[in-house]
Amino acid sequence: MLYQATHTTRYRYQAPVSQSLSESRLTPRSFPGQRLHTSRITVDPEPALFEQRTDYFGNHVTTFAVLRAHERMVTTATSVVEVEASPPPESKIGWEAARDLVAEQPDAAALDAFEFVFPSPYIPTLRELHEYAKPSFPAGISLLEAAAHLSHRVYKEFRYQPESTAIEMPLVQILKNRKGVCQDFAHIMIAALRSYGIPARYVSGYLRSGKDYQGAEASHAWVAVYLPDAGWVDFDPTNDLMPSEGHVTLAWGRDYGDVTPLKGIALGGGGQIIEVEVRVDPLEPAVQPEVAAS
Repeated sequence: MLYQATHTTRYRYQAPVSQSLSESRLTPRSFPGQRLHTSRITVDPEPALFEQRTDYFGNHVTTFAVLRAHERMVTTATSVVEVEASPPPESKIGWEAARDLVAEQPDAAALDAFEFVFPSPYIPTLRELHEYAKPSFPAGISLLEAAAHLSHRVYKEFRYQPESTAIEMPLVQILKNRKGVCQDFAHIMIAALRSYGIPARYVSGYLRSGKDYQGAEASHAWVAVYLPDAGWVDFDPTNDLMPSEGHVTLAWGRDYGDVTPLKGIALGGGGQIIEVEVRVDPLEPAVQPEVAAS
């Protein structure tokens, strides 16, 4: 599938902001199964500083600064990206064997994956989540089956309820309340997997518009699990499925803090209102994108 993804963020301030500095991760990645054709980020008011780089995890980062007084700011990221359907993963390795193999770090891939076993700022080690995940990790079950079982349980046992949580809410409270949004469900599943020594990373992206997905037309999040005999395999606990051509990947990292789509600081303002709109629309293969690559 060839998509045009448009992500618009509007800030409206209660009082003028004298200057602001922002950092975004709004450019989709390229990797086997996904190819970025074009991408462009525009800012109004026009920024005095606009720089691009790649972060530690290989994500595209754009930094910009508006250095004159403004009462509103609009950031629009427009990308054309091609996503292929993912074949069903083939993996039979048991979860205990996978855990032990990654801990031994026998190759570069396992070494890279091993850093996703440890706690991170938004995903601490929690005994409660280890206990929650126990039914998904009986002795001898394959890691693929265990991860799929855990993802399905999060989907069934947690209620999707926008504005019911904040990113700062402790995971133990989300586990107790059994409700939240995609970021919460991804953090819950990752914490549970890591408690069993399984590498798991946080993936941010988008869902195709017009489909019956929970979390569509907004920033979305899901989970990637490392299987030593199959590589990284994605699970979307919010929608009870394995991401394929309906998901567009922006960035990945340890947790939400590593891949926040747009964040920054402003001097002044006295408070702000944020509005976000996301569209991911299919394009005909013959359409030639007009957006200049950057």
